[in-house]
Amino acid sequence: MENLIMVFCKSSIFIFLALFSIILLPCSLAQLSSADSRILFQVQQKLEYPQVLQGWSRWTNFCFLPSNPNLVVVCSGNHVTELTIVGNKTASKLSPSFSMDSLFTVATKLSSLKKLTLVSLGLWGTLPPKIDRFWSLEVMNFSSNFINGEIPSTISSIKNLTVLDLSHNLLNGSGLDLKGLKNLEILDLGSNNLGPKYPSLSYSLVSITLKNNSLRIQMPTDFVKFVKLERLDLSLNKLVGPVPSSLFSLSSIQYLNLANNQFSGSMPTNLKCATKLGFVDVSNNLLIGKLPSCIGSNSANRTVISMWNCLNATSGSKYQHPYKFCQKEAIAVMPTRKNGEKKKEENTLKLGLVLGIIGGIVGIVGLVGLLILGIYRRRGAKRVLEGRSDSFAFNKNAASAAPSIAKDGPGPGGRRPQTMRTAALGLPPYTVFTLEEIEEATDNFDSVNLVGEGSQAQLYKGWLRDGTIVLIKCLKLKQKHSPQTLQQHMEVISKLRHRHLVSVLGHCIVSYVDHPNSGSTVFVVLENVSNGSLRDHLTDPRKKDFLKWPHRMGMTMGIARGIQFLHTGTQHGIFGNDLNIATVLLDDNLTAKISSYNISISPKTGSESPLNTHDASSQVSHRPTNPEKDDIYQFGVIILQLITGKPVNSEDEITELKDELEIGLTESPNRLKEVTDSSIRGTFAYESIKTAAQIAINCLNDDVSARPSIEDVLWNMQYSVQVQEGWNSSGNLSTN
Repeated sequence: MENLIMVFCKSSIFIFLALFSIILLPCSLAQLSSADSRILFQVQQKLEYPQVLQGWSRWTNFCFLPSNPNLVVVCSGNHVTELTIVGNKTASKLSPSFSMDSLFTVATKLSSLKKLTLVSLGLWGTLPPKIDRFWSLEVMNFSSNFINGEIPSTISSIKNLTVLDLSHNLLNGSGLDLKGLKNLEILDLGSNNLGPKYPSLSYSLVSITLKNNSLRIQMPTDFVKFVKLERLDLSLNKLVGPVPSSLFSLSSIQYLNLANNQFSGSMPTNLKCATKLGFVDVSNNLLIGKLPSCIGSNSANRTVISMWNCLNATSGSKYQHPYKFCQKEAIAVMPTRKNGEKKKEENTLKLGLVLGIIGGIVGIVGLVGLLILGIYRRRGAKRVLEGRSDSFAFNKNAASAAPSIAKDGPGPGGRRPQTMRTAALGLPPYTVFTLEEIEEATDNFDSVNLVGEGSQAQLYKGWLRDGTIVLIKCLKLKQKHSPQTLQQHMEVISKLRHRHLVSVLGHCIVSYVDHPNSGSTVFVVLENVSNGSLRDHLTDPRKKDFLKWPHRMGMTMGIARGIQFLHTGTQHGIFGNDLNIATVLLDDNLTAKISSYNISISPKTGSESPLNTHDASSQVSHRPTNPEKDDIYQFGVIILQLITGKPVNSEDEITELKDELEIGLTESPNRLKEVTDSSIRGTFAYESIKTAAQIAINCLNDDVSARPSIEDVLWNMQYSVQVQEGWNSSGNLSTN
């Protein structure tokens, strides 16, 4: 009997093992098609063998890879349906031999692909039109790379797309049309350079993130049609006009962030809010009056942030600008009027002119007298210019020589020059001015308008004919700068338009053709940034107290983006810039603008730009090294001062503060918090300020080669910002 039982047990075990083997057999033998396997190896090659793909070999079974959140390959029917590759967050750009077009040529051959994620891999270049070959794709995520240029219109051909994430890249362009993506639910284009127009979007969207771009226009009126929209983030742009009241009453809306824009006017008192709306941020705008009752006070289920507007004190936060601040700024950012409105005004003006003809005839005698007076004033102005210091290029002994402009524009008495390029970032188009216009703008260089004078230049405040306030720098250049070289130099400068640079609006070059030894005078017309320098704000206790950590993070990110544009946004790169808290200016919205950048007039001579006439005493001296890494060092000094709130004036002070930060990072969170400026305590997420401190220390590395690139800095700064934004959104921000 026992033998029978033993035989039965052995037979049962054998049958069980056989059945188990049969069940496992299809899985163990499952293999990806040879075509898809070859494509994956080609993708590995095109991505230059990132660390996460180092383990791939000819024996790799891609459909059964070990679990790894940074690498996911999903197979179905022997084809790849999902490919997720996440690289190191500190990675810089791929090598110059990398080709985005070549990568897409290979990747689009994965014909069954439904989800493609290529994050933090150092991708650079423009998205090719062949992106539409991902015809089956449902999820596309290329975030945190260095992709630039415009988003190709062919992307709208991917009809199944439900998630599109291209955030934290360098994309630009205006008037993007994504209405063709009828199934799109989640769109994230945050932290790019898109604008100034608002994109056209599908009404099926559930989440829209367009924060930290260059949008500068009134909001569209069709938001009432976004019935599925739950989350909208438009912060850190320059959107103007009234806040659309329909946003607050959308049936599904839960999260609404409109902070750091230029929305103006008062909000309707009868505004209705959707019951699901749990978070609203309208801070740092130009709003006046009282907040509507539904967002006027925080309730248990709704967080509202409204600081830094011009709202009545009863609206909540005590941190508000004076009422006049918002009136002035709203006028300054008022959108351009439509052509029809202009024509109506022109017709009205014409009628007024006709009615005023009689009065004009009567005043002819008076006009003649004014004309004679103007001639005498002009002669007097010339004498003043000739008698000024050597900052001007008019030769006292060359009275018989007629001044003229060499090639780039007319001199006195010449025709009105044409503008060189269209307006950018809300600034007027770059213009070649006549000397008469420069004289008119400065009231013939009236001493009342002289705001600064150095050994090489004089700086005047001026007003253009359209009312724009500008600064006009008058520079006498050395003889070695030929008119042709100057023109090339100004052409380069005219292209330097960026949100975080003080832009040059135009110039006028005056030279004596008959007397070449007398040199030339350049009048450089600069954007006026009226809110002082970062140094002003860190040394004034009242101003410094207003600069909470979110504000300082915004400034730091702005400076980094300005440096990135100088390093990579031009043909040859602009390095060795004069970066310090005195040359970083702030506008009324606390947007940081770099006012000093170094451009060589001639590669042969290596001479610097005539714009660079800074006072050496304002700089912290340290031994110059690699110009690119020198900029990184100076950026680290700026972060150091923003964290500690202590302006530095020597290398010893920099070393001392750096050592304090390093000790704080190694010892404990409380130790690091003790090092921070008391004005920002209670307003930062620890992980955010910890990351910023580590960035500063890395930038200040004594080993020049170990200092990060500006791309590395930006990546980590973006992480710090994201942590802080998440902390703010959770209601932790304290202004006490």
